[in-house]
Amino acid sequence: MSEILNPKNTEKARLQWRCRRGMLELDLLLEPFVENTYDSLSDEQKQQFHALLDFQDQELLECLMLQKPPEDERLNDIISKVRSTV
Repeated sequence: MSEILNPKNTEKARLQWRCRRGMLELDLLLEPFVENTYDSLSDEQKQQFHALLDFQDQELLECLMLQKPPEDERLNDIISKVRSTV
């Protein structure tokens, strides 16, 4: 029971929920990334990932598919990391 109430588990569950999007393609990119890689990111990279999650689905997909670069070039690092987990 204490495992469920652990703030770290709660944060991760919220993040996993936030990664569930309206597009299967995004789910297939984001969910494995959170499960397998997110915990090992630096604080700055985690902030970048959260910034990506603020994008609308279509804009996020275009960035992750390298069809359109993000306006903030600092996000290119996290985009590469997400793409490399697939």
